Amino acid sequence: MMRKKWNFTIWTCIILILCLTGCRIKSEEPVSEQHQSSEETDETPEYPLTIRVGYSTGQDDPRGVALDDFKKEVETATDGRILIEIHPSGELGSDSELLAGMIDGSVDMTVSSAGNYALYATKLGVSALPFLFDDFESAWKFIDSPQIQALGSDLEVYNMHVLAYFDNGFRCVTTSEKIGPIETVEDMAGLNIRTPENQIVMETMAQLQAKPHSYPFAELKAALADGSFDAQENPIPVIYNNKLYEVQKYLSVTNHSYDAMPLTIRQDIWVKLSTEDQEIIASAAEKAETENRNLVSQQTEDYVKELEAVGMVINYPDLKPFREATAGVLDMFQAVYGEELIGFVTNYQ
Repeated sequence: MMRKKWNFTIWTCIILILCLTGCRIKSEEPVSEQHQSSEETDETPEYPLTIRVGYSTGQDDPRGVALDDFKKEVETATDGRILIEIHPSGELGSDSELLAGMIDGSVDMTVSSAGNYALYATKLGVSALPFLFDDFESAWKFIDSPQIQALGSDLEVYNMHVLAYFDNGFRCVTTSEKIGPIETVEDMAGLNIRTPENQIVMETMAQLQAKPHSYPFAELKAALADGSFDAQENPIPVIYNNKLYEVQKYLSVTNHSYDAMPLTIRQDIWVKLSTEDQEIIASAAEKAETENRNLVSQQTEDYVKELEAVGMVINYPDLKPFREATAGVLDMFQAVYGEELIGFVTNYQ
């Protein structure tokens, strides 16, 4: 009965997403009509132009380090005509609020998990499917493929233009001292675990019999400290850089989902920029993407020892049963992704 209830809940969410997507596309049509090139509209921004960037994690996170260099690159190349104002740690809101801010114009840029963007452009979340990749290189090849890059245009009707695809790493499960390490699929049963608002990640947890609940990342550490959640799942660099080891004892390296992160700028800002400024921003974003990916890959390797040094207990469960238990997640999203995208994912595997 519990399994049926979860399936019903998830399918209800999927249907709502599809319905809301249809409604949003319709409601955003007047905005999309304004998203023409600057050559067509004769509109130019007022200079100096300040672009406000918000994201949910701290400045030490690889996305924060890469964005700091993105800021320097853009401001130097434009001689200060374009200024990048960075707001880390959820200063401008949670991930869902940041994306909503892109639509209403209160946030100019953000970087967030692809699954969060999938609440608007559903197909963008495909890279989060469970156990799709074995390493960073295969994940990057998938993300950089023409088939996946083309999906970014689905966000333009929501006033978002994709500049690059940052990397957040492979998501792993951490648990409190009370719960103990995750060694088997059975250990996941009934686990009260925080996840992002990512329907694939939530369904992956549900297939493992856990009880996933979304919650703002900026408030997560406090929620883990007061026992609101027994567990959470995030990539190793996020766990270390945000000191989640202070409130979680065990790290189980499950690598259950790869976390790609589109870096987006408001479409209505983008189309008003001159071709020269667009090229400057696009080039800076590409450099930041490379820096971010390299940092995440390196930190994923290095921070295991760092986490052990601060007292976290790390284990490596046999992932075959986890793969088998979550095999049905792809099937659940076939109707959402469509035959062509599912075929590409299946052949990629």
